[in-house]
Amino acid sequence: MNLNWLPWHWANKQIRIYIFAAATDAVRIMKIRLILYTLIASATLNAGEPPKGFTALFNGKNLDGWQAKPNGWAVEKGVLTRKPRSGYIWTEKSYSDFILDVEVKVSSRCNSGIFFRTDPKNAVQGGFEIQVMDTTGKKKLGKHDNGAFYDALAPSANPAKPLGQWNRFVVSCKGPKVTVSINGKQVVDADLDQWTAGNKNPDGSRNKFKTALKDLPRKGHIGFQDHGQNVWFRNVYIKEITP
Repeated sequence: MNLNWLPWHWANKQIRIYIFAAATDAVRIMKIRLILYTLIASATLNAGEPPKGFTALFNGKNLDGWQAKPNGWAVEKGVLTRKPRSGYIWTEKSYSDFILDVEVKVSSRCNSGIFFRTDPKNAVQGGFEIQVMDTTGKKKLGKHDNGAFYDALAPSANPAKPLGQWNRFVVSCKGPKVTVSINGKQVVDADLDQWTAGNKNPDGSRNKFKTALKDLPRKGHIGFQDHGQNVWFRNVYIKEITP
């Protein structure tokens, strides 16, 4: 199988990556590609500057390209800011396969989320969420902690910075593969095709989803959640992945 598309050598002022991989099937190649994209995106961003090949989802000036309640979410000093009873904020455009790169800052006891491939009219059951939460320093992690593939898979680590600092999330989706990194460390590596039944995770634990995750739509909107506590988003970039 031809792997010539892989950028085996990536170099710039900030990063030099050498990757050697052997893949024997399409699933392993897809996984390598997502991990590679995540590593490159996580290592090459300068503040306020999109990584190469990315475009801005949030322009830092207004809510162009987004749908939100009137007088809800606001832009303050280049930061997307939650206001009381703001509800969700959604992209106007739908996305299928992509890499989302965003910085997030949470308040004490904050509970928020990054939604993707979601139907805004049915956010609870009609899409996916990466949990955004104040769990700094927590050792034992569950399916509702920061970085979790919400209610489906706990994060493998907790690399969040102390409260009040910005944390960088990179969410990659390609077909059934979903990976998440926080501050350059991968914390989620999921294959949606392993979720074959409603209300059930591959490890046998229960989840909220009435529909098996493998059967949920693989295209939808990206959104940020207002769950009642202050949360801030900035440097929101996306790169759509083509087949």
